[in-house]
Parts: sequence; structure tokens; C-alpha cells
Amino acid sequence: MKVPVKWLKDYVDVNIDAKDLADALTLSGSKVEEVVTAGDEIQNVVTGKIMKIEPHPDAEKLVICQLDIGKEELLQIVTGANNMKENDIVPVALHGSSLPGGVKIKKGKLRGVVSNGMMCSEEELGIAGDKEIHGLMILPEDTPIGVDIKTVLGLDNPIIDFEITSNRPDCLSIVGMARETAATLGTKYKMPETNYTPCKEKNVSDFVKVEVKDELCKRFMARAVVDVKIEPSPQWMQERLMDAGVRPINNIVDITNFVMLELGQPMHAYDRREITSGKIVVERASQGEKFTTLDEIERELSSDVLCIKDDKKIIGLAGLMGGLDSEIKEDTTEVIFECANFDGANIRVSAQKLGLRTEASSRFEKDLDPNMAQIALDRVCYLVEKLNAGKVVEGTIDVYEKPVKEKTLTVDSLWVNKFLGTDMTAEEMKQYLDRLELYTTINGTLLEITVPTFRIDINIKEDIAEEIVRIYGYDKLPSTIINTVSEKGGKTERQHMDDTVLNTMLASGLNQSISYAFISPKAFDKINLPVDSELRNTVKIKNPLGEDYSVMRTTTIPSIMESLGRNYARNNEVARLFEIGRVYIPLKNELLPEERNILTAGIYGECDYFDLKGVVENLLEVLGVEKYSFVRESDNPVFHPGKTAALMIKNEKVGVLGEVHPDVCDKFGLDIPAYVAELNLDILYAHAKMDKKYKPLPKYPAVTRDIAILVDDSILVQEIQDIIIKQGGSMVEAVKLFDIYKGEQIPEGKKSIAYAIVYRQENKTLTDNEVNKVHNKILKTLEYKLGAQLR
Repeated sequence: MKVPVKWLKDYVDVNIDAKDLADALTLSGSKVEEVVTAGDEIQNVVTGKIMKIEPHPDAEKLVICQLDIGKEELLQIVTGANNMKENDIVPVALHGSSLPGGVKIKKGKLRGVVSNGMMCSEEELGIAGDKEIHGLMILPEDTPIGVDIKTVLGLDNPIIDFEITSNRPDCLSIVGMARETAATLGTKYKMPETNYTPCKEKNVSDFVKVEVKDELCKRFMARAVVDVKIEPSPQWMQERLMDAGVRPINNIVDITNFVMLELGQPMHAYDRREITSGKIVVERASQGEKFTTLDEIERELSSDVLCIKDDKKIIGLAGLMGGLDSEIKEDTTEVIFECANFDGANIRVSAQKLGLRTEASSRFEKDLDPNMAQIALDRVCYLVEKLNAGKVVEGTIDVYEKPVKEKTLTVDSLWVNKFLGTDMTAEEMKQYLDRLELYTTINGTLLEITVPTFRIDINIKEDIAEEIVRIYGYDKLPSTIINTVSEKGGKTERQHMDDTVLNTMLASGLNQSISYAFISPKAFDKINLPVDSELRNTVKIKNPLGEDYSVMRTTTIPSIMESLGRNYARNNEVARLFEIGRVYIPLKNELLPEERNILTAGIYGECDYFDLKGVVENLLEVLGVEKYSFVRESDNPVFHPGKTAALMIKNEKVGVLGEVHPDVCDKFGLDIPAYVAELNLDILYAHAKMDKKYKPLPKYPAVTRDIAILVDDSILVQEIQDIIIKQGGSMVEAVKLFDIYKGEQIPEGKKSIAYAIVYRQENKTLTDNEVNKVHNKILKTLEYKLGAQLR
């Protein structure tokens, strides 16, 4: 935000130089980028009056001028310019002077005639802007002679460039910074004049009507001006606009830009002829609708972009830029002034999508005070009347359904002193707050503060303390030693378990993968999820990077399959990946979703289901999870129906593991089997036992018996193992599956399963009779429950 000090002084008394002012405002919380003066590069250039012009004796295109620069002797300068005449007053660069761009001027000879300097044009002084230059700069007749050109042209006006934070849109204006300046220096500031006399012969309703169809427009005001005369704005206005970095155009456009910079409220002026329906409608654009903006670029709009329409066509993009057709023209005679307030987030997103960041959008996107619209519109009408640019008709259109009102905060002055480490009285605090227009009443030690609507950044008591101390002076705060209590830091139990899972998966030969938590809605189709699946109920992102990242994931399987598919596409024959991430499950009647911590593992190449199952079992062992089981799951569309199991711990489902369905593999570019496990870490951790207990090596020997049984092919090995463990009781130390065989000598529909069963007692040596008794019990139960036959 460029703030010309000369313009600032229109509203507040400043009796210190620009550098000191910048330092003072920095200490009160306004970040100053730099202090610049437009004419810093111009040195030793004065005004001079051409007293005599003579032709050059040896050059047809050169003339010799004698100039009065306020000294006893005339100054001789040779020039090739031809737009001046005797008695004209021009800028004169003397011997030893410097001009913008590092140009140095010295006296010399031109075709044998001495020239003691150079007469200058606007371009040579660096003030031409976009104007086409033809010859020297001719100054007004009443310009004093021999005066520094910077004083004459106002080029000695320092400009302070501020970096305004996003929570202080009230400071994106000259008046806003005048308010800060007055509070900092302890002086008063004044608001600009807004009184005007409307023309009562007509009413604004005769010219335009307004309909607001979207809540993104918080307020919309309009007034009409007739008998408009388009001409250049006065010099004082042009100077202020140029100092602030805005190019003057004509009186009507300049007035809107002037008020935007002055009060921080963007405005727009429409040529009444282009509102062909006589009605302004504020609504969103249709998807794919096209519109040509003032910069002569045709833009394709999305349905998120808020537009100003004339009931038939778009005439402006709300908060961004007007249309090329509705701009103010040289023959415009009737103008509709728009002064509105729009949703900041929408303006920011629309500006980003369209690549259209303007002075208006940079203000609207920070959520301006809707109540400023009234003041700004009055100020525009005042300037129209003052500049004799037209007649403001009576009446105002004002659509403002949800007015923003002042709020109050109550803060204890004792708390403020304790928080800041100061010893101020409540009365002193009140004085500092009143200077910021945070008008305060004192009730004992309590400060009851009225927060104006333009201070959107003040919401809590800490904000009030900050406002007090920045005016009191950060440099006055006492230096104190930090009062802290040292505590030994360390990881939480949860973090230790996360580390254990990470290290166990790495030790199992898997590599960690990291993916985005937001995915495409199409990912659910790729993993064959039914249309009515609860996992399709997702948290949708309001401002996504694109459709591929538009929803928060409810399952991590698409993420791990994308990683496996990417590795396979790059000719990696073997992949072993895992990810520790989160899924987001929407909760009914809740603002925030449930976040679940998920472990996902995915493998392909030189592996099968049992490799993945071994990784999971290894993890369960490390986490100390004892009683778990794998239950066949045949109705999961993501996985192969015959090669999938659910992991259960005490009848609670932890997750699923198995071979991915061939259709799903194909959709991710995999033409070989892939195996995936998705486990809920929150449930795993609830059953984990990280405290390790050690016991001595057994004193007594073990007895190992092998069994090989024939069972139906549909029987799961988990069922067999559960029976062995249950019937063996405390005598069975371990059960090891070492063979599964189907083929010759095995009847069709059958399979041979071989186990090694380890028997042991901690307090004695087992006898054959004791082992046989339990072993036979196991075999009989297998035969009875599963129809198993001993081979």
C-alpha cells in the first residue's frame, strides 16, 4: 500500500519528516517496506524562462536559446526541440545535474556552440507515464523562475510503502493509515467531506433496479448521475493517483479510483446505456460462460464466479473487473455508480482461477467492512458535484439484508498488566484505545470496549492487549527473565507405537510410501466400491487443486494401488510398500469428520497371500497382540473372493488383507496379482501390549508330533489351528503349518494339511501317555468337527 505523505496530510497533521513518521508507524505495528521520493534521481534541475531563440549558424535543426534561471546572467543552451517559443517556461538541467536512469548532464559544445545544460521533456524527467511525448515540457505561465523543478511538480513528495497484513483491510486506504498515524502521534484525524445536494427532479429508481440473488454479495448500493461531462480530472487528483501508482483516465473513473485509495472501498461506474434491461442482477455465472473484461481479454467463467448482470448479459465480474462494453466512454452522459461488498473467500478463489488480481480484488478478498459502502458512495457523489462532472439524482438503492453491527468486549485491566508485564492504570488504557476508535468505558477494573465494524481483527482479550501495547510502545515494555518450568521431554506412548510400526514394517522388507489425503471421487469406481457404499460419503474440499484432489479419502486402498501401479509402470518387477496415514469419515450433525489412523501395505512380484499375512502376523507379535484370528471375507468387492481375510481381535474387526481383485488390478495398470492389507491402527493400539515380560528358558524338554490330515478344500487352516490350540490347552506350546498339498493321491475336492505340534509342560517332563492322550483328543475333534482323516 503506497501512501503519499502529501495526501496523508489532507486528513491528519504530520509535523515530522517521512523517515521519522515511518519509524513511528513501524513501532506501532504498521510494517514499512520503504520510504521513497519520486524525484530522488532528479538533482540540480530548475525552472527557466526562454528569453531569446536564435538559429544555429551551422545546423538547420538546432537553435540557440538564452534562458533566465533567476541569476544575473542568462544561460545559453543549444537544443533540437521545436515546440517552444520565447517567454515559455521550461525545466532546465544545469551543468552537473542528474536525471532518472542515471543520466548525467554536463556543459559542452554542439556544432561549435557552447551549451550549458539541457531543457527537459516529461520523458526525460521520468513523469511521462503512458503519454506520447512531442518536445519539451512547457510549464504554466505563472511558474516561478529559478525554482527546483521537484518543488514545482510535487516530485519532492515522499511516499511510504506499507505491507498490510490480511487481517487489517481497514489499513488499505489513506484514511485508514491517517487513523493509524493519528493514534501513533497522539493527534486527531478527519474524515473526508461527503455532503452533496442531489437533483430532486429524478430518482435513481427511474434509471436502474437491483436484484441480489446470491449471499456472496453482502451489500449492494447504487446511485445514478446524469448530465455527465467526461473530461480530465483536476491536477491535484491526478497527482495523488499517480503518487499512489494509479494512472489517471478521466474524471469519472478517476473519482472511483480516488475513493478506493482514499477510503479502501472499491467502486465501479457503469455507462447507463449498457444496462439495456434497466436492471442489475447479482448472481453467479453459468458454467463455461464467456465474458470480455476491461483489459480486452475474453475469459471463460465457472459457476463459482459472482457476476454483475443486466438481466440479459454480464456487465462486470463482482469484486474483480468491469466489462469492456460497459466502461465509461467519451460520450457517456449517464452513469450508475456501484458500491458493493462481496464474500472475501469467493473473490480470492475467483481471482486466482481467472488470473485476474486487481486493486479491487486485493481489498475485497480480505473481507471489507460493509458499512464503509455508504461513506464511500457519499464521497463519490460529493466529488462528482465538486468537480462539476454531473448531477447526482435523488435516492439510493441499498440491498443489505444482514447488517454488520459493532461488538463489545470486556477485558480486565489487571489481566492486561499481568499479560504485558506493565503497570498501567485503566484510564491510561482507555486513552490508548480511544485513540484507535476502540471507545472504552471503565467499570472498576473492567474495560468495556466497543469494537467498530472495520476492525475485523479484534475478537479476544489478547487482541485488546496488543492494541494497548502497540500505542503504549513496545520499546517501553520492561525486560524480564523468562519464568519457565523445565520438564523432561519425550515421545508419548502413541508416538512410540508409531515408531514401532514404522520400524517393524521396514524390517519386514517394505518401503514407506507417502500419498495425499485427498483423492478423486473416481477412485471409488476404480476399486469396485458399490454405489451405495458408505465409503462414498466423503468430506468435499471447497477449493480443490482439481477434480483429482477434490475429496478427503475414506479408504487408503486407492492410494496404495496408485503407488503399486506407478511402480509397475516403471518396470519395477517387485514392490513392497506401506503407508501410515489417515482416512476421514464424515459424522452426522458434526462439523468435523472422524480421523482414523490407518496402516496400509501393498506388495506384488514373487509373493503370495501368505507373504502379506506373515508381515501382518509379525507386526501383531511385535505389538504384543495375542488373541487374534483371520476370518474369511468373500463379500468385499475390492479383493479376490476366495483369497481375502478379515483380521479380528476379540470379535472386533481391525482390517482386511488379501489378493486384490483382478478387475481392480487392471484399472491400476497391474497385470499380475497384487496383495493389500488395510488395518486400523487405533484398534491395534488399543489391544497392544508394549511392556515386554521375560521368562527363563524351559527346563524340561518338548515333544513334537507331526500330523497330516485330509480335509475338504473349503476348510480354512485357521479353523484347524484353532481346534488344535483349544483342545491342546496349556500343553500345546506351538503349532506350525509346514505343508499344504493338493494333487496326485489326493481325492478331488480335498487337500492335505500337515502340522508340527510342540508339546511341553513347564514343571515336568511329559510322558508318551500324557502326550498321546492330548494328541488323540485333537485328532478326534478334528474328525468330528471338520471331517478330517488322518493320512
